Amino acid sequence: MAETPLVLHNAHILTMDERYTQYENGALVVQGDSILALGPEEELLAAYPNAERFDCAGRVLMPGFVNAHTHVPMTLLRGLADDLRLDVWLLGYMMPVEREFVTPEFVQLGTKIACAEFIRTGVTCFADMYYFEEDVARATAEAGLRALCAQTVLKFPTPDAASYEDALAYARDFIARWKDHPLIVPSVAPHAPYTCTEEILRESARLAAEFDVPLHTHLAETQREVEDMRREHDMPVIPYVKKQGLFAAKVLAAHCVHIDRGEMRTLLHAGAGVAHNPSSNLKLASGIAPVPEMLEVGLNVGIGTDGPASNNDLDMVEEIRLTALLAKGGSGDPTVVPARQALAMATRIGAAAMHLGDITGSLEVGKRADLILLDLTPLHNSPRFRRDENNIYAQIVYAAKSTDVTDVMVNGRWLMRDRHLLTLDEEALLAEAQEIAEQINAFLHAREESVLSKLIALGGSSEQESFEVQIKVQLPDRDVVRQRLASLAAAGQLEIVRTRHYGEHDVYFEFDDPEQGRLRYREDDFLDDQGQVTGVRARLTLIGIRSEDRFEDAVVLSRSRYLAPATNPLRFYREYFKPAKEKEIVKDRLRWLVRFEDQEFFINLDRFQQPALGDFLEVKSRTWSRRDAEHKAQQGLKLLQMLAPEASAPITSDYIDL
Repeated sequence: MAETPLVLHNAHILTMDERYTQYENGALVVQGDSILALGPEEELLAAYPNAERFDCAGRVLMPGFVNAHTHVPMTLLRGLADDLRLDVWLLGYMMPVEREFVTPEFVQLGTKIACAEFIRTGVTCFADMYYFEEDVARATAEAGLRALCAQTVLKFPTPDAASYEDALAYARDFIARWKDHPLIVPSVAPHAPYTCTEEILRESARLAAEFDVPLHTHLAETQREVEDMRREHDMPVIPYVKKQGLFAAKVLAAHCVHIDRGEMRTLLHAGAGVAHNPSSNLKLASGIAPVPEMLEVGLNVGIGTDGPASNNDLDMVEEIRLTALLAKGGSGDPTVVPARQALAMATRIGAAAMHLGDITGSLEVGKRADLILLDLTPLHNSPRFRRDENNIYAQIVYAAKSTDVTDVMVNGRWLMRDRHLLTLDEEALLAEAQEIAEQINAFLHAREESVLSKLIALGGSSEQESFEVQIKVQLPDRDVVRQRLASLAAAGQLEIVRTRHYGEHDVYFEFDDPEQGRLRYREDDFLDDQGQVTGVRARLTLIGIRSEDRFEDAVVLSRSRYLAPATNPLRFYREYFKPAKEKEIVKDRLRWLVRFEDQEFFINLDRFQQPALGDFLEVKSRTWSRRDAEHKAQQGLKLLQMLAPEASAPITSDYIDL
């Protein structure tokens, strides 16, 4: 038996369809989860005499706002760390706290708080990217909102995955089980090119294409990201991810602050959507995205708040206004991104950018009943002019507040009536959130003086591969190994990719708390064939406490490693980090990068000058994958035996421990 229709009448309806159809004295009919009809009030009341009625009291009836990019559980990290550079904020505060505290329970609580804020501010649909994304989906569905929920995949270990293979497996299982949910579109989110390997980008795209779901990622957010991409891969960000096959999937690309018209056309031809995040980009000084140019090219550009830890709110009305104002101020043209277009970006165009435009984003027959009511009678919205049909859009974008939202419906279900939440207990959620905040406070106080925090605060830090294969032996004469290496290359048993000669001066800082790890200050002198210095490089490396997994006589070191440029003299770092003691190593290093059995290894021949330890052969490789590490450990041992068959048993200690 069909459900009784509901007629919402006495409303000024903004459909936000492609023609921007309005009904100043309008009505809309909802049956089940969808819109059955809409048009002039008099006609629809006559056509549905037996329907249930809801008097909108002359308010604006329009599609709910679509938040095209956010990280909703981060409501629990709101205000945690502000006024910082992006790398300091992300690596120094967010990721360490997330590793310590993020659990399924944390995620569900943070999501419910975000959903309460969304409902109160008129958001009916959002695109999320976080950890334990199934718990985000579960909490969102319970609250009654619509969402694209994308499981984050990183090359780093994360709160819900020890390796990226685990994260991809989680994403596959999540997508398979939630694929046909009425409110949730499950998805995968390779975080960004700089936090993912090429394999992660390719595998994520294949996964999204297999299930025909969107792929959510960050692209070209900062100038540094673009410069690093050009330096490392000799191409901009968008061509790089295209080369990895990312656009085989339906991509939702957050930010795109630093892209040119050619990259915009690449995104357009790939059918990708863009999520513009004005507040977050300004607060983190990432820049101002070229929104007018993107719209001119024809891209679907939605609007997002980004996460509440970098914004710091989820207020889409603020973002809509800022989108219009930034476009005008940045271009010097007050006519670009007019109010009507900005509002469309937050509704119909945003839904299209999320690849959900067929079901939501505008009020049209057959689409889901995702709608809100706005009261435009308060003081800040008075008086009201009607001489131009576009006045109503300007009134909403330039004068309205999110607190003007009075009622919210999603999928035909009321979530808020007369500003009263119907699906969430706001007071209980806030009490739980404060308990979490106090625990995080205590954690941060305890680590405020940690070496990692200090290293990241210097800027330019990056996390290295989690798994390191390291095998070494002492040698009576390193020249014999050089000859064998040349012979193996000549015989085609391995390929020498490149050769380097260094003079290395290492100073290791050690601390009273061994859990801090060791900080290495390294100066590399680049030497030519005559032993003359041709260049100098200085770096800092924080080497965490290692845990060992042995494979025969080899060892896989599982430990954190953070690398940063050393732009100050050694004296500065002594004063800054205040080590308990120091150890110094000076050595001459011959290094080869070789390809052996389709894997890359570094071969180091080290002659110690201080202390005088003699000659050593070291075979090493790094990877983000445990499975790959196990394979390389076996190959590395084989390579070691080919180069030094007469050597004694491999040494499993680091040089600094010898």
